[in-house]
Amino acid sequence: MSAGERALSALLAGRSKKQKCERKNEQKLKEAALHILSCHHNLGDLLLEVGSSEWNKQLLSFSPANEASVPEQFVVSALQDQAFMLGVPVEILSARIAAGNIEKISAESGQAVMLNAEQRKKLSCLLQSLKDLLTHNAFCRLWFAQETWKLQSPLILEVAWRLHRENIVSLEELLENNPDAPALEEWLCSCLCRLCHQTQDPSLDTEALGSMLTDFVTVLLHNGFQKTFEMGKKLQLQKISKVCCAVLERMLTWVLDAAAEKKQEKASTLKAVKCWLCVFGMTASQGTVPPESLHQFFSHTLTQVLTYNAQLTAFEAIHLQRDWSFARTSSVLIMLYRKLFVVFKAEELTHHLQLVLETSEVNWHHVLSCVSTLLVCHPQAQHLIKDLLDRLLRKAFEDYDLENMITAFIIVRQAALEGPAIFMSYAEWFKAAFGSSSGFHSSSKKALVFLFKFLSELVPLEAPQYLKVHIMHPPFVPIKYRPFLLEYITLAKTRLADFKVAIEDMGLYEDLSSVKEAVQPHCQALHDVEKAIQIFENTGKIPTSVMEASIFRRSYYTSRFIPALLAPRVLPETPDSRMALIDSLKRAEKIPVNMYVTYIEECKAVKEKLLQADESMEIEASGLREPLELLKAELDTLRLLITDQNKHDEVPAQIAVVSDKLVGVLGRMKDEDEAASLSLRIKLNLSIPEVEQQDQGAIDLLLTSFCQSVMAASSFLPPDRQGAWPSLFVKMVCGHRRLLPSLLGRLCQLIYHQGPSLSDAHIIGLAVFAVHLNEAKSLIPEVDICSWLPHSASKRCLSITELWDSLLVCRTGESVVFCMRFCTAALSYYFCKFPSLSSACLCSLLHPGFVKKLQYVVPRLSLEVRGRGYDGAPAEIPWKTLSHPAICYRKAALCLWKQTQFKELLQEKEFQLTLQEWLLMELGVQPDEDVLSPCERQEFHYWALYQHFLPVPAAAAGGCDGDLREMCAVLIGTILDFCQRSELDKPNHLKDLKCSISHGRGSPDIYCRLQEMLLELELERKKAPPDSCPRREEHFLFRVFQERQKALGNGPSVGERLLQQQELLLQTRILLGLPPSVLISTQKRGNKIALDCEDFFCFANTELRNICSRGCVLSYDITSHFFRGLLSASLECHKPAQEVTAVLTLCQTTCPIILCSAACWWQRLEPVLFSEWNRLFGAPVAPGLQSLKELQTSVSRFLSLEAASLVSDIPWISAAFLHFTVQRQMVHEKMAEGLKRLGSEAEQLLVNLFFFSVVDFISARITPQEGVDAHKALDWSSKLLQGLEERGASWLAIFSSAVKDHNPYQILHGTVSHQHLRLLPVAFYSLVVTFEPGHLIKEQTFLYVAIDMYTQLLQLFMDGTTAVGPSLHSIEPEESLALIRRARQFLLRAVPQCPQGSFSSLQQLMSLCEDLDPEMKAALVNSSDDGDLLDEELLLF
Repeated sequence: MSAGERALSALLAGRSKKQKCERKNEQKLKEAALHILSCHHNLGDLLLEVGSSEWNKQLLSFSPANEASVPEQFVVSALQDQAFMLGVPVEILSARIAAGNIEKISAESGQAVMLNAEQRKKLSCLLQSLKDLLTHNAFCRLWFAQETWKLQSPLILEVAWRLHRENIVSLEELLENNPDAPALEEWLCSCLCRLCHQTQDPSLDTEALGSMLTDFVTVLLHNGFQKTFEMGKKLQLQKISKVCCAVLERMLTWVLDAAAEKKQEKASTLKAVKCWLCVFGMTASQGTVPPESLHQFFSHTLTQVLTYNAQLTAFEAIHLQRDWSFARTSSVLIMLYRKLFVVFKAEELTHHLQLVLETSEVNWHHVLSCVSTLLVCHPQAQHLIKDLLDRLLRKAFEDYDLENMITAFIIVRQAALEGPAIFMSYAEWFKAAFGSSSGFHSSSKKALVFLFKFLSELVPLEAPQYLKVHIMHPPFVPIKYRPFLLEYITLAKTRLADFKVAIEDMGLYEDLSSVKEAVQPHCQALHDVEKAIQIFENTGKIPTSVMEASIFRRSYYTSRFIPALLAPRVLPETPDSRMALIDSLKRAEKIPVNMYVTYIEECKAVKEKLLQADESMEIEASGLREPLELLKAELDTLRLLITDQNKHDEVPAQIAVVSDKLVGVLGRMKDEDEAASLSLRIKLNLSIPEVEQQDQGAIDLLLTSFCQSVMAASSFLPPDRQGAWPSLFVKMVCGHRRLLPSLLGRLCQLIYHQGPSLSDAHIIGLAVFAVHLNEAKSLIPEVDICSWLPHSASKRCLSITELWDSLLVCRTGESVVFCMRFCTAALSYYFCKFPSLSSACLCSLLHPGFVKKLQYVVPRLSLEVRGRGYDGAPAEIPWKTLSHPAICYRKAALCLWKQTQFKELLQEKEFQLTLQEWLLMELGVQPDEDVLSPCERQEFHYWALYQHFLPVPAAAAGGCDGDLREMCAVLIGTILDFCQRSELDKPNHLKDLKCSISHGRGSPDIYCRLQEMLLELELERKKAPPDSCPRREEHFLFRVFQERQKALGNGPSVGERLLQQQELLLQTRILLGLPPSVLISTQKRGNKIALDCEDFFCFANTELRNICSRGCVLSYDITSHFFRGLLSASLECHKPAQEVTAVLTLCQTTCPIILCSAACWWQRLEPVLFSEWNRLFGAPVAPGLQSLKELQTSVSRFLSLEAASLVSDIPWISAAFLHFTVQRQMVHEKMAEGLKRLGSEAEQLLVNLFFFSVVDFISARITPQEGVDAHKALDWSSKLLQGLEERGASWLAIFSSAVKDHNPYQILHGTVSHQHLRLLPVAFYSLVVTFEPGHLIKEQTFLYVAIDMYTQLLQLFMDGTTAVGPSLHSIEPEESLALIRRARQFLLRAVPQCPQGSFSSLQQLMSLCEDLDPEMKAALVNSSDDGDLLDEELLLF
């Protein structure tokens, strides 16, 4: 139509107004008009104009309502006329004209995939016209589709989509009719990529764009993954199927290339790629594709991803996989995996993964990132991956297939990279897989060889942490195949040496036979320092191993041990054990002067640095600001996901991102540091918990975010509907092992030191954190805690659950309330989070200490729960109350107390609070800071002891079964335990054990309760019927003491001996706090009542004499306590004086240390006892006491030269009085003169006196602080020995170790400690070497005693201080060696001079020194007349 002509619509409109015809002329007029138009028209423009809305309105107004549409008839008529003239079918003609119009519309579009507004309007008119033609069968779809591809300009993608949407020609028909498959593939790929890019244009209709992509993907999937094809079209459809598959694969390649090059690509490309991936999710959810086709496509795609661009070998992947964790994987790749996972079950995914691994070369980066994504995003993946690993290992060992073996190791290491919140650690898996006899490798020798060959091939590629796992937790190997293991360990250690973890760096205290040999040098050095300090604390001497290392292992000593010992720190005001060891090494010239000076300077620098802590923290914070801000942003995102129940599936992935950001704050660990962390042992000082400055910001951020998340989530949902985020969060934190020491230190600061001042939100959040830390306890190393606080004990090897008992202590009223708040929150959360957990799993998540602590504090603070009838109506779990802004913990605790689940929990034995546990808590409360007044505390004690624990069954509920005696025993044992812990916590407790006893005794109210109970028992005993106790019973008090001593054992180590001494001192303190009469029992013998001291005598002989002063004297307190108790108990007797005398007479043979002690303290003891006797009886004093007084008087008169002799009915008692009087008055000269006046009848007295002087000499050597001068004691003993020799008195028996019954001086040995008896050889040779041998060998028994003492002396030296005890600290090794040399020289000179009668027991003498000194044995043989008879035996030597 020319520009000057009027439009057809305008002409017709005008004629409709002017011409009014009758009805019979209308049909003719219409036909004439159509004929005229058919001869003067452009059919292409006609199709475009006929379909417009304006055209339709005007023509419809011209046409009657009941007739066919004029435009339809007109277009069809015009096409028919034109087709008739051209001789072609009207359908083909219309198709050609429509294709031409498509070309006109697409003109000048270039590479665009979308139409502009004008083009879209024209296309809409054309499509409307084509619809009309289709209704009249005047249009051929097939021909149109073919003509479309013949156009000069390529088809615009939107045009193809609108043809499909308007049902003109489907996309399938368009694709089928393209003869050029490669060009079709290229067109589709380029158009789809450009379409994905255009989705970012805000001016376009995003909904239409999404529909376009979805429709195209649906067509591609439907045609690309058909299982069957229609008959007759099979070949054509197969071609289209290949094209569709090729397009989808090329688009996948586009995605994977973008993921691989994400750092170089523009952000727009990544967005376009993600747009394409989003279509898969929509396609899968809309159900437009048959499930079979969808499943087939996704399976094919997953295979393509896993095998795409496979270049790396498995061994190369092992070296690189550390950087392929979930958090480091491309977001595009993660999105692709998550879209693919939608249509698969987890089992299908793992089986498909195994199939691909077994049949194809794979891209290990994609495979391992797929494993990580599966584990993070799929809740069931963990156990399925474990099953996959089992299948791979089984196949590997069945076929000895290296491929399956390396695949299993790569996958498990990848899984372990995601942290313990997602998968078990590599060490745990390796132990489980190969650490027992049931492992796959233990089936045969061939399997073992296969395993170790594989591990050996891995060694050059291994990181140190994996080598360390293999050495620390080696595979189970039968003994006969152990060389295989040793060969591998040697190879692994060689490789570790390349990482500067050399064998030469093995620690001083490392077990060479252990598999835990690969500890990093600096870690082992720290362990060695700790062990050396511990030994130094126990012995007071530089450990032998340290001295040897300074000589024989100089390299390790100077490069590892000394630097670890001299680690800079703030030096304590009072030197501690470490400082004492450093000073000792410095004095021994074992620390270079320059290193020591540097150490002191660095310690000063550390102190100055701490004084500037605020400035340092600001500088540190500025350096970490950016990583911390990134971490905070991800934690905020996590909190938003937690509070949205619909997004809980995204939480694991976000926690993995948080973990990666945390690595950014902490810094990536080196391989050797990561290996060292496997043997991490956490040390926690409760007094001053340490938190690394670089860690504190991250820890505070993590804990704050966790607390906020708990409160935010609880405001929307109860804990059981919040998902697994708290558990995953805590496990993620535990996976950063280097953070754990600082984390526990910070928890100690918050809970132990700042607990009462924490806000409610902090308490609730930390309580929830504690519950989930218990759940993750297998991921947390053991903890050693130490403290100098008075109410906490140093403990080692604690699990995280046991640590809470040390952090939640009840010292003051505020801390008691805090414990109630914390435990209430923990239990309430636990009951809500795990409402249906089996009783078998209780302790794994809920620490019994929380329940027990609540059983202690709630009755203490709430009077109403003390009644046994306090049940009340069953209450709901008070979690809602706790998570409410206005919290009332008292009401919440009472509500929890009435809760049914809590009551059921108390029926479990492990959750029941025992009397001993209650006592330990109560002893720790400081009365002056208690929330209870003294009267309220006494009332609480009476309720707990007499109403609660006394009647409760012992076996079932930790009570006493109504037995008051048993309750007293528990009180005594618990008080001793508490005091023992308190004493061991003091920094200088080893220096002065006796002085430290007065501190840390606990609440005095408990001692009052104990005294009340003992008095009650005493009254019961006195009022009991005569025949109520026919047999003698052991005193329960001493029974408790003896049982505790047996439990400690009689080990030879210094530490054990120190504990025994500490225990004895505490038991003595308990005795002194009880009425004296408790020490003495009474027995009814016929009509008489007799005193019974057997139990106390046994206790004194076996225990007390080993802690006595000066070797043979009990303390004044215990001596006075016994005698006062003796007098008090004799009140029950008919003849008190007779009974007291009988007891003292019995002491002479049964417990001589009592009388020896009385001799020492008589000057102080006499006025006390005699006044006590007068007060109790008002009668003449008992003969036994009178005789002791007379003996002291006789000694005083003898020393003042008023008497020429002594009263010596019992020589050893007279000698004891004489010895202690001389020591007290310092009158040795008068003593020497007086002894000369004694006649021959006083020889036994002199021998006994000589023994006491020898004991004094030993005491002076081992306990110089008691004030006895060793040189004076030795000189006095020498004078006494010389006097005995001049008199010809026999004195050797006091040193003899002959059979007890044959030794007349055995009673003397019963007065001194075992330690003094062991050191008799030292005293013997210190004395005899000052004499000529000829003066001492007159007695035939001398040689036997001398050889016996010599061998004992050698044995003492060989056993070292460990065998002798801590009191040898003053005897230097050089002095001991000098004494042995002098003793040996003395014997070698004495043996030839001994009379032949001395060799009567030659065989016995030879057996004594056979192993210790063969040369001495030879000297004995050569000096005896029977030496020739033994020549044959000597040849053996």
